[in-house]
Amino acid sequence: MSKRRVDLSVPILARVEGEGALDLIIQDGNIETLRLRIYEPPRFFEKFLEGRHVSEVPDMVARICGICPVAYQVSAVNAFESLFSVEPDPWVQQMRRLLYCGEWIESHALHVHMLALPDFLGYASGIAMAKDYPDQVRRGLKLQSLGNEIMRLLGGRSVHPIGVKIGGFHRAPDRLSISKLLAKLEAALPEAEAMLAWLNQLPVTGPAQTFTSVALVYPEGAIEQGVLHSTQGHRLLAEQFTEHVEEFQSPYSTALWSHLDQQPYLVGPLARLNLIKQHGEGSDYLLDMLSRNPRFPSQTLFDSMLARGIEICFALHESIQILKRYCQPCSPSVAWKVVPGTGYGWSEAPRGLLWHQYEVDEQGHITFARIVPPTSQNQARIEQDLHESLLAFGLDQTDEALQKHCEQVIRNYDPCISCATHFLTLNIKRR
Repeated sequence: MSKRRVDLSVPILARVEGEGALDLIIQDGNIETLRLRIYEPPRFFEKFLEGRHVSEVPDMVARICGICPVAYQVSAVNAFESLFSVEPDPWVQQMRRLLYCGEWIESHALHVHMLALPDFLGYASGIAMAKDYPDQVRRGLKLQSLGNEIMRLLGGRSVHPIGVKIGGFHRAPDRLSISKLLAKLEAALPEAEAMLAWLNQLPVTGPAQTFTSVALVYPEGAIEQGVLHSTQGHRLLAEQFTEHVEEFQSPYSTALWSHLDQQPYLVGPLARLNLIKQHGEGSDYLLDMLSRNPRFPSQTLFDSMLARGIEICFALHESIQILKRYCQPCSPSVAWKVVPGTGYGWSEAPRGLLWHQYEVDEQGHITFARIVPPTSQNQARIEQDLHESLLAFGLDQTDEALQKHCEQVIRNYDPCISCATHFLTLNIKRR
C-alpha cells in the first residue's frame, strides 16, 4: 500500500461552462475525501422571476444559459400552457421541436469537437487538435453553425433567442428562408453521418459502472415533451417530479444537488439513448441507428460522446423532415388566458432533463418559481463517477495524470455550472 501523500491544486478547469473545483485527498492509497465543489455565486434567477408577468418569462429564462436557452424557454411555456389548459396547434409543436433540434445540434457539435474530443485524442484544446484533424474540426464547426442557423430562423437570434412565447411564436418564417435552410441541412446530413462513423471507430473506452438513467420518453423521440422514465422503472408526470427527486444543499457547493429516491442518477444523451433502447420508443431513424450500434444501452460513461454524435444525426434528420412538411400558418400562436395556480413543465435540454415549476396569481404574476437544471441533477453522479473511475485508473498515478483524468471525467458530462449555479480548481492531498 502506498504511503505517499500528495497535495495538488489546479486553479481552473478549462473547457467547462462556469467555475468550480475538485478537492481530492488520498490517504495510504485510498480516497479519503473527494468533493466536487462549485463556488460560482448564486444567480437568483428564480427570485428575479417573482412579481414578473408570465408573458415576460420566456425571454427572461433564456438569459440563464447562452448554450441552451431554448430548453429554458420550452420548459417554461410547457409549464404555463399546462396550467392555462392551452393546447398548441400542430404547427407550433413542430416549430418548437425544430427550434429545439437546432439547440441540440449546436450544443452537441460544440461539446464533441471543442471540449470532449481533445481529451480523448490527447490534445490540450480543440485548436491544438485542429492542426492534426483540420477536416474533422471544420466539419464539427459547420454543424454547430447550422444548429445556430435553425435557432435564428425561429428565435430571431442564436444566443438568448426571443421568438418563443406562451401559445407559440412571435412570427412565422417565410417559405424562401425555409427552402434555403432545408437545402443546407440535406447537404449536411451525410457529413454528420460520416462524423458519427468516425466517432464510432475511435478507441474511446472506460470502465462500466452501475447507474440509473433518467430521461423523458416520447414516441417520436423525446425532445420538447415526454413522460419521465428511469431504468429503475419510474414513470412520472411533471407534477410528480418532486415526489421522487429531492434537492439538497451540499456544504461545499453553491448549486443544489439532486437525488432520485435518495440515490444519484444520470440525465443527458447517454441516459436518453439507454431508455430509448430499453423502451423501443423513438423515431424510425433513431431506432435504426441504435439497432446498428451494439454499444447501446451502455453503462460506460465515455460513450456519452458517441451518444451526442447520434443525437446530432437524429436532430438533423428530424429538422429536415419538419422543414419538408412546412406550411405557412394563419397565425404563429394560439390565444390563452391566465389561470391562477401551479404549473409544471419540462423538456430534454442537450445536457438532460430540465424541470420548471411556477405559481401564478390571478393577474398572471409569478409568486414562486423553481428550476431544476440538468447539471445539478448530475452533480452527485459526477462525484460518484470520479470516485469509481479514479480507483479503476489507479491512485498511484502521477498528480498530472490524476488531474487530466478527473478533468476528462467531468468534461464528459458537459456540465453547465453557470446554469446549475454553478467549475475546476483541483486540490489533491496524498497522506
